[in-house]
Parts: sequence; structure tokens; C-alpha cells
Amino acid sequence: MPRAGLTPAVVVDEAARLANEVGLERLTLAKVASQLGVTLPSLYKHVAGLDGLRRLLALRGVRELTAATANAAVGLSGPDALRAVSAAYRGYALANPGPYAASLRAPDPGDVDHQAAAEGAVAVFLAILKGYGLEGDRAIHATRVARSALHGFVAIDAAGGFGLPQSLDASFDHLVAALDRALRSWR
Repeated sequence: MPRAGLTPAVVVDEAARLANEVGLERLTLAKVASQLGVTLPSLYKHVAGLDGLRRLLALRGVRELTAATANAAVGLSGPDALRAVSAAYRGYALANPGPYAASLRAPDPGDVDHQAAAEGAVAVFLAILKGYGLEGDRAIHATRVARSALHGFVAIDAAGGFGLPQSLDASFDHLVAALDRALRSWR
């Protein structure tokens, strides 16, 4: 019989907390079970093993990141939207490193929920890119470039790779300005 109050959502909440603390790559079902005060087999009543838990974390990360970036873009377009979404992306990734890392996982073929969540995330960037006159394949390429640049900055920042004393915020502003210039000349 499942422990009272233990649900998939509770398991994912604890997994996200642990992933933020120890890193997604060090997250194990045993650690989650221990933190929840249950046996490892008890978790299998709520999640489909470590892969299932990582999938749920990915869904959570994608949905939360999408909500953060979409909310930041409301009422904005072009460079203003790019700046707001970039800041929201960075803020979410740094505040939620576990779910963010999980969100990078591409959906498995046939995973309708994850596919829909991923499409929502891409839609935020595609909406911004319309303000730059980019649509279709050009917008997909530009989305990949923007996402790669933002992720690269966030990953290096999170790893403590920026050791020089200059302001990280100023460097990030320069990155976003460079993206803006690239997008303006993409055509």
C-alpha cells in the first residue's frame, strides 16, 4: 500500500529539490526514497524508475521554463522581448538547476505530453523571432542559435567558469545584444 500523501507530484518535488542540491547527474531513486522516508520499491508505485522520474523532471522543467519566458514576453516584441525572455531563461536556469538540466532532454518519439511541452517552449522563441521577420526554417535555426548561446552562458556561470571580476550581468547583456544584432541581420 502506498504511503499516505505520497504521490507522483510529491516524488517529483523532492527529486527537483535534490537535483538542485546534488545535480541531475547524481540524482538517484535511492536518494529520493531516503529523503521521503520510504523504501526504494515504494517509489515504483509512483514513478516508472529513474528514467520515468527524469521524464517527469524534464516535463516540469520545460513547463516551468516556458511559463517563465512566456510571462516575461507578454506585451513585448523584438529586442525588448528578446531581453526579457533571455533574462527569464537565465533566472530560471540558475534558480532551478535540476529541472533546468532535465528540460534539455529532447522528448522521446511518441511522448505526446513531452512533445507538447517542448513545442510550447519553442513557440515562445518563434513568437519573438517573428518580430525580427524570421519564420519557418530560418526561425528554427535562429531558435537553436539563441538557445545555445543562452544555455552556454548559463552552464558556464553555473559551473563557476567565469572567474574574472567583471560583472556577469554586463557580460550577459553583451551576449543578448550580440544575439539581437545577429537576429536583425539574419535575413
